Amino acid sequence: MPQPTEPAAPSMHTVTADSLVTVDFGPRFHRRSDHEDTPRSRRHPPGPYRRLFARPGTRAFTAGNLLARLPMGMFSVSAVVMIAGSRGSYALAGAVTATGLAATGLAGPWIARLVDRYGQARVAVPATVTAVLGSLALLLCVRYGAPDWTLFAAYAATATTPNLGGMSRARWAHLLRDDPGALHTANSFEQAADELCFMLGPVLASFLTGTFFPEAGTLAGAVLLLTGALLFAAQRATEPPPRAGTGSARTPLRIGPLLACFVATGAVFGSMEVVTIAYADAQGHRSAAGAVLALQAAGSCAAGLLYGALRPTGPAERRLPVCLLSMAALMSLPLFAARAFDTLWALAPALLAAGMATAPTMVTAMTLVQDRAPADRLNEGMSLVVTALLTGIACGSALGGWAAEHLSPTAAYTAPVAAAGAALLINTVGTLLRNARAGHPGRRDGHRPGAG
Repeated sequence: MPQPTEPAAPSMHTVTADSLVTVDFGPRFHRRSDHEDTPRSRRHPPGPYRRLFARPGTRAFTAGNLLARLPMGMFSVSAVVMIAGSRGSYALAGAVTATGLAATGLAGPWIARLVDRYGQARVAVPATVTAVLGSLALLLCVRYGAPDWTLFAAYAATATTPNLGGMSRARWAHLLRDDPGALHTANSFEQAADELCFMLGPVLASFLTGTFFPEAGTLAGAVLLLTGALLFAAQRATEPPPRAGTGSARTPLRIGPLLACFVATGAVFGSMEVVTIAYADAQGHRSAAGAVLALQAAGSCAAGLLYGALRPTGPAERRLPVCLLSMAALMSLPLFAARAFDTLWALAPALLAAGMATAPTMVTAMTLVQDRAPADRLNEGMSLVVTALLTGIACGSALGGWAAEHLSPTAAYTAPVAAAGAALLINTVGTLLRNARAGHPGRRDGHRPGAG
């Protein structure tokens, strides 16, 4: 019969948790304090953006997407410089770029619908290749003196460029569907990225076309777009699954009041740009208009990043009226600065402050679009938002130009204020109608609990 053995004494090689309490191994071994047991990540929790990009695959698809989105702010400037320099007509250059803008607004939702149905990679790659070929065709037509109508046809082909920003937001919505706070941070980052791309894009295009040759901006933009889109599409692990055959009876057009609000918001951007150019020209500083407008984009970019670092309070549909009211109030600052001081140097900080209201408004509205649009048509819904913004920018540009010519460049700053007020009014009316249809004010029809 086996005899029970004595338990082995703890040694340097067999150490248990209890032995650390009762046995002293000398000065080389000691029990760590509570402070030492606490990992660095617990003492200093990572910020919301570090946590966001700590998720597998997010850095890779974001890098490719940003690379592909940078040319969005390059193509129009490059086309204008290239066409006007070759044909000697800014009217022709403007007409060609306007045609491309209109074609993009029409084609965008259809391409986004295909993305929802067949997946991002299967649609984005051929659509991007078609757009790049259109850009190269435009370059060749300008270079070799092709008839004017070929410029319109070539630039219209670039309308197949997929809504890469929308596809990136769709990936975040898929990855963070159970984490509204993180989705808020992701949407804020995407809005800041939009502002950064549209701020740096024209600067890069101007540098390339002025330093090298007129076609350099278009050529570089085409290369960046294709490279970034291929890198983005290659990240299949984070791609939302296609929704073919789900048969959703819901339609993105149910976000109609939001789309109308985006039209008015686009009018704020379009009118502010034209009016600021006219004001700078009247002050004798037309060349400084771009730098002053960049301050507005910089303010929006900074506010977007800060807004994303804050934890949202309450649902997005309750935050949106506050954001719209803030935008309407801050858009009055350029009008006040122009009237009170009548100098471009006073206008610059006013535009910086005014820009700080746009990113939070766009982030909150985009969160509502993600919440209300059907899951199987999310890309289409966000592409409709882009179409609404482009429509608003075009209308705002026309309104701002009319006001600057028929009133005065200073008085024309009432145009963006009026557009911001219209956005607030549209949202208020839309909310009242939704509540009336829901039967009582407390219900939020179609709002998923917990969605930010």
